[in-house]
Amino acid sequence: MIRRLFWVLLGFGAGVGTSVAAWRRLRRERDRFHPARVAERVGRRASGVGDTLTSAVAEGRQAMQEREAELRRSDPRLG
Repeated sequence: MIRRLFWVLLGFGAGVGTSVAAWRRLRRERDRFHPARVAERVGRRASGVGDTLTSAVAEGRQAMQEREAELRRSDPRLG
């Protein structure tokens, strides 16, 4: 009888524990996908992409100017 009670209580405890863990995880995921949080993450990523794009354009312009100068030095007809 005591063994049965032990296993019943152990099963009950395991069920309650997993239910609480699942509930917490569901709440965390729900909060993660809240519209305000999603907008915040998108904004942060968009600003990072903008910075990267600005940097890439600046590097491309510099490389273009260097190449143009190189071509002008190698071909006297270009000035």
